[in-house]
Amino acid sequence: MSFLTNKKVLVTAGPTYEPIDPVRFIGNRSSGKMGYAIAEELTKQGAEVILVSGPVSLAINNSKIKIINVETAAEMYDACHAHFKACDIAIMTAAVADYTVAEPSAIKIKKKESTLTLDLIKTKDILKSLGEIKSTKQILVGFALETNNEEANALEKLKKKNLDFIVLNSLQDKGAGFQHDTNKVSILDKYNKMTKFELKAKAAVAKDIVAYLKPFV
Repeated sequence: MSFLTNKKVLVTAGPTYEPIDPVRFIGNRSSGKMGYAIAEELTKQGAEVILVSGPVSLAINNSKIKIINVETAAEMYDACHAHFKACDIAIMTAAVADYTVAEPSAIKIKKKESTLTLDLIKTKDILKSLGEIKSTKQILVGFALETNNEEANALEKLKKKNLDFIVLNSLQDKGAGFQHDTNKVSILDKYNKMTKFELKAKAAVAKDIVAYLKPFV
């Protein structure tokens, strides 16, 4: 029997799209591949998975994975809060937009002026909000994609958001981050331990991340 047998896990994956008008949006380059690989690996270890996915070009066919498709940060926030309390573990891999358009246009914006100004407002911080309500029996894992001061930024996020551990990857590392089939990560945990991994296929990275859960469960 696996250490995750009968455990319920919430996973988020992919980007969010924040509408500007009916045809345009603010988004990012997240493919969702890391989150989907983690969801698959969790089920191999006996877990029941709820996967909250932003817009991606991926498909999954696994009866142990319940997929909830969302588009915006607000929709992802609502889906996570609807399911988090019933879960033992949450692994938040999604690249959620930090800002959204204050008043999206109901009609397509025409190119008339030489500039266009958008009023952006902060989105709700999903990870922080879950850290504020998690019980002592729940495990919360975050991700940090950084371009500079990587370890310091990841540690700050770990502490501020009440995480058990955080998975750090840097855009400075070739083959890591968005769109790739590979990733290179470091895991920093609440016990001040840091473990570095080599560049691997995302399916192999998922195995490392899921295995790291064991002492916390």
